[in-house]
Amino acid sequence: MKRKSLLALLLAASMAASMTAATGTVAFAEEATEETTDEAADDAADDAEAADDAEAADDAETADDAEASDADQEAADKVAALIDAIYVQERTDDTDAQCKEAKEAWDALTDAQKELVEGEEASPEYFGRDTGDASKDDPRNQDEIGENELLVVSFGTSFNDSRVEDIKGIEDALAEAFPDWSVRRAFTAQIIINHVQARDDEHIDNMQQALDRAVANGVKNLVVQPTHLMHGAEYDEMVEAIDEYKDKFESVAIAEPMLGEVGSDATAINEDKAAVAQAVTDAAVKSAGYDSMEAAAEDGTAFVFMGHGTSHTANVTYNQMQTQMEKLGFTNAFIGTVEGEPEDTACDVVIDKVKDAGFKKVVLRPLMVVAGDHANNDMAGDDEDSWKSMFEASGEFDEIDCQIEGLGRIDAVEQLYVEHTQEAIDSIAK
Repeated sequence: MKRKSLLALLLAASMAASMTAATGTVAFAEEATEETTDEAADDAADDAEAADDAEAADDAETADDAEASDADQEAADKVAALIDAIYVQERTDDTDAQCKEAKEAWDALTDAQKELVEGEEASPEYFGRDTGDASKDDPRNQDEIGENELLVVSFGTSFNDSRVEDIKGIEDALAEAFPDWSVRRAFTAQIIINHVQARDDEHIDNMQQALDRAVANGVKNLVVQPTHLMHGAEYDEMVEAIDEYKDKFESVAIAEPMLGEVGSDATAINEDKAAVAQAVTDAAVKSAGYDSMEAAAEDGTAFVFMGHGTSHTANVTYNQMQTQMEKLGFTNAFIGTVEGEPEDTACDVVIDKVKDAGFKKVVLRPLMVVAGDHANNDMAGDDEDSWKSMFEASGEFDEIDCQIEGLGRIDAVEQLYVEHTQEAIDSIAK
């Protein structure tokens, strides 16, 4: 073969081999691309499926949370309804069972559910607020009374420590002073009786229960000592209840309330009002760290004594107490009322009086037998409508302090009740 022919043949073979190799490479690349695309598609499908699963899980969790939230609120609402059902001023045949049911339902709630309890009167504080140890109290509802009963009638309070210090304090003083008389208790506020019973399982008699107990025990001589401040609406209702039972006893006598007879106008003061004014100011200055009202005045301190207030004609009593303070020379003593009745004892009016008198420090203290709900909430509470908050909001004073102490724990006041009871007992003996 000629050299040219051989070279041509070799060249053709080389080109053929190159083309074959190139074709294989392209095919391999196309195959690899195809495989990569398929894998990416599979991965994307897997990711989409995983996302769908996560979304479904989130939706399920959200649905579970919503269902749990609804269940929590439903449980809380049930308790709120049970509380509202016993937040009433009338006792029925169902009251005992209702009190028990409400407490059991509350105890079954979780802490989170308890925070959701909200009704017309219900709140987490109804069962949840710590007001002290109820076991230190004595409901004085024992039978075997004997022939002579001294029934101490109070409006009442659900604040355990205050009930012990103030109401029980008066009852104990009377029991010590009159050992021949069985001291028993009655509250006129069924709302409070139910509260104490439901929360603490302490059973306190209302007026009808106490009087029925006296009759059943064969009491012959009944003396009733109200712990009320004055001859107001509560006192009148108590007298009406007793009148229905008068023919069931040989003798019945009703002692004077703390401040005695009302009097005709703001200037009509008496020995009882003078004694209480002196007693409460003595206690106030002692708690505030002063030697006297005069010393407190020199230091720029005023004392505001907050009573309840009433639309009853007896509301003049609060003006009389202001007159009595002035007669004692206490220029830094001011009388106010929660209800703002009479009008010149409303909080805003009292703030102006204290400001105009030039005092920059204020001590708030209840003019009430018991340091209960009004003292703790209306006077010393943190809400914007409490007296403490309103005095602070006025911006007129440098210091605002609160003394949460009822009149019932003051020795001089307890002895005043003893004197009134003695007068009632003496009236029976005549």
